Amino acid sequence: MKASNSGWWRGGVIYQIYPRSYQDSNGDGIGDLPGITRRLDHIAALGADGIWLSPFFKSPMKDFGYDISDYCDVDPMFGTLADFKALVERAHELGLKVMIDQVYSHTSDQHPWFKESRSSRDNPKADWYVWADAKDDGTPPNNWLSIFGGSAWQWDTRRRQYFLHNFLTSQPDLNFHHPEVQQAVLDSVKFWLDFGVDGYRLDVVNFYFHDRQLRDNPGRGMPDGSDPAVSPVNPYAWQWHHHDKSQPENLAFLQRLRALVDQYPDTTMVGEIGDDDGLARVAQYTAAGPDGLPMLHMAYCFDLLGEPHGSTYLHGVFTRFNQIVGSGWPCWAITNHDIPRVATRWGGSNPPAGLLKAAAALQLSLRGTACLYQGDELGLPEADIAFEDLQDPYGIAMWPEFKGRDGCRTPMAWESAAPDLGFGAAGASTAPWLPVAESHRALAADRQRGQAGSVYETYRALLAWRRGVPALIHGEMALLDVHPQVLAFVREHAGERVLCAFNLSDAAVVWTPQASSRSAGTLGAVLADSGMHGAAVSGNSVAFEPWGVLFARLG
Repeated sequence: MKASNSGWWRGGVIYQIYPRSYQDSNGDGIGDLPGITRRLDHIAALGADGIWLSPFFKSPMKDFGYDISDYCDVDPMFGTLADFKALVERAHELGLKVMIDQVYSHTSDQHPWFKESRSSRDNPKADWYVWADAKDDGTPPNNWLSIFGGSAWQWDTRRRQYFLHNFLTSQPDLNFHHPEVQQAVLDSVKFWLDFGVDGYRLDVVNFYFHDRQLRDNPGRGMPDGSDPAVSPVNPYAWQWHHHDKSQPENLAFLQRLRALVDQYPDTTMVGEIGDDDGLARVAQYTAAGPDGLPMLHMAYCFDLLGEPHGSTYLHGVFTRFNQIVGSGWPCWAITNHDIPRVATRWGGSNPPAGLLKAAAALQLSLRGTACLYQGDELGLPEADIAFEDLQDPYGIAMWPEFKGRDGCRTPMAWESAAPDLGFGAAGASTAPWLPVAESHRALAADRQRGQAGSVYETYRALLAWRRGVPALIHGEMALLDVHPQVLAFVREHAGERVLCAFNLSDAAVVWTPQASSRSAGTLGAVLADSGMHGAAVSGNSVAFEPWGVLFARLG
């Protein structure tokens, strides 16, 4: 039976926490669940609606929790089930929903399921993972590649077969064609729903199924770097991934998953989609299924997670989104735990505060759900990590052209005067698992709270203000004509029309909505209470300062 759902996530704001780097409560150099609980007040004061926790489950930590060895328990480095229960209860007291990150495409090779599966070809779990014989010459069964480098197939001497791994060799892929695998995954979903979580972030949700025939992927040649999700230095990008992921069978399983989650009130799911055409897959996974419901409540891809960010590029992304996704519900992120921080990615070595504020205003006015990554609210830049300090196996393998993901995973900056920026427990003698970034010291939370015009106070003001503007939460979104500096669109709901316009450049500009933009209208009252500045209205024209932002009523 389907439970009631308030739809809190539609137009909501979700704050992503990377547990290893948020707050260390016991002085071992690693963030943990009690540390997160201690800092929930910060998130509630910011104005977020919920949190997304990256994995905290039992794991050998070869990929820092994205290699799970027990789906239904907490890794001791993060705490206990009782600690997680306390976190959920405190979050709910503060009005925050709790979403957890689950990795179902693969497990750790230390998971009991895989240990049994690899023990023989005829054990009860022999087909729970993707096994295949070698070709006659001993080479892997096809040309599929791992995202982390090399073949996606690893030879196993016990079974004398290859197993599939889309990531590390220690992350074998589950065989979702097996009905018992699907049921085991659904059982773990139910475990946490019964525990009280409010939803899921689904890691690489389009990777669950593979082509049964194991057909080769076609080649695409070296990419030109124009796709933000595809790094030309990684040979994985030289293939069109037609057969190793995004298979049609995935849709039926996601319908089963949605049906289970919908039995619990006010729950939601957001899927991460990594695909040759991410927006097309978002459209597919958020479109209504046979039962009238989308497979996923919402989904995101990587179109805002690359270096391109000018008005022309973004206009193209949103135009295409409107054309192919339609009524599907997106989740927009501009930074996460896998991507260099937006301050550096878009702003370079010395990012202007105006750009960061404009990016915040843009993200928080798009149709969809906004996902903020820890430190976004402080404008933290990417940390520069020396090779000898790297922890990320991806970065170590791809160095030096790709430095991995450690630069966005350094400890959170809480206290500017503390040696470890307030990340560790008082008197802790163990260094944080990654070095703190000295570039973050002047941007620490204690320096920005109460400081008028700081990035933190800008986020806080925007989040508070948008709650009173229904068009920004529920409204449709219509783009105005493309402009080389200004991105503009109209959000409309229940007769309220709000113009959102952003000068995404470091040069001043006078902008007038083109008559051909059917959504444009007479400029009305400027919504100055948004806390954004840098734009002055004269008649039907707007004079923008560099990185200026305008919110205005339309007549």
